[in-house]
Amino acid sequence: MWGGRFAGGPSAVMREINASIGVDKRLWREDIAASRAHADMLRRQGILSEADARAIDEGLNAVGLEIGEGKLHEDAALEDIHMHVEHRLGELIGEPAGRLHTARSRNDQVATDFRLFVRNCIDEAVEGIDALEAVLLDRAEEHADTVMPGFTHLQSGQPVTLGHHLLAYREMMVRNRSRFTDARARMNESPLGSAALAGTGFPLDRDVTASSLDFDRPTANSIDAVSDRDFVVDYLHAAALTSVHLSRLAEEIVLWASQPFGFVTLPDAWSTGSSIMPNKRNPDAAELVRGHAGRIIGDLVALLVILKGLPLAYSKDLQDDKPPLFDAHDLLALSLAAMAGMVADLTFLPERMRAVAAAGHATATDLADWLVSDAGVPFREAHHIAGRAVAVAEAAGKPLDQLTLGELQAVDPRIVDSAIPRLSVESSVAARTSAGGTAPAKVREAIAAARAAIAKRG
Repeated sequence: MWGGRFAGGPSAVMREINASIGVDKRLWREDIAASRAHADMLRRQGILSEADARAIDEGLNAVGLEIGEGKLHEDAALEDIHMHVEHRLGELIGEPAGRLHTARSRNDQVATDFRLFVRNCIDEAVEGIDALEAVLLDRAEEHADTVMPGFTHLQSGQPVTLGHHLLAYREMMVRNRSRFTDARARMNESPLGSAALAGTGFPLDRDVTASSLDFDRPTANSIDAVSDRDFVVDYLHAAALTSVHLSRLAEEIVLWASQPFGFVTLPDAWSTGSSIMPNKRNPDAAELVRGHAGRIIGDLVALLVILKGLPLAYSKDLQDDKPPLFDAHDLLALSLAAMAGMVADLTFLPERMRAVAAAGHATATDLADWLVSDAGVPFREAHHIAGRAVAVAEAAGKPLDQLTLGELQAVDPRIVDSAIPRLSVESSVAARTSAGGTAPAKVREAIAAARAAIAKRG
């Protein structure tokens, strides 16, 4: 490969550290697609003869069929997937294979292949997010009226509806989707034709190769084109934040499935048992989703650290840009699929949720709100009155909404009969009708708006 520059071959260790075929073989489809586009452009420009271009195209198609059938013979001496494809092409068609690399370098070759791969990764991530979003909407609609405790500091704060809670995760998924689609639009430029770093003197038509590979345009600067890995960082950032959101939902499922909470029953399909304790039903799928987030965050950090000290243009450090991407892609795909399956199959236990929502005097804010709206009490004073009512309820050992009118008027004589119905958890959630609120009617409106937005995506 190195021609006449080197008299001797690399040491065994150098050969091993330099080879990347064990990792970058995943780019074989992209490498063949980009090579075919490059060869066709060379033909159009008169740089390749019709006969050579036809032989190269047919040969690349044959190489792709072989690799697709698992017949790739890995050889560390050939280093990477690019040289494996070119070497096998030479075995199949002979001399014309040596003309394929005209007006390109492995630097713009790998940059192009990697963009194509990451673009597909983005499309797969969006599909996974869409599937989870659909499940969240279905379960939210099913439980638009189901009351559950709303927490702050993991303490019961105010009652909410389960539908509203699930829609919060839907909002996160919508933002995640937009991050991926924004990243896709930003990275959809073709580096092919940038060559090693300076461009080429051959009369290329980079617009042709960009169009044939479904890029929006060629990259504007050849140095940036071969050294840029921002598009991978963009993917990893979106993947990391998506995984954080999945981890938060996974943590809630772990909590909800525990006996102290008892909000859900885990289906057999998403649980495991214990090797020693036959009573156990472990939320392993949720725990693994939670764990995967740590690895995906690590993948983002790993690539940022690789990039931070690199001068322009290409450096061999960039060979290590692929393991973080591949790892994050695989883990995110698994996590999205697992979470969609778990949320779809969970059995929610509304009676238990309602009981916990009613505990902890979670409608104290509703008493304060009533004092403001019906008795004209300033909110800060109403807050103190409601706090004293909570103390009375705790001393009496009963929920706030079970206090008698007399007990409430002993706290403040301005409290009258009409305040008491406001203290049930059902009344509390029904009253939260502000935009984005938890009232069942608002939840159904939000679901309808979400479905309309999905329909507009096409």
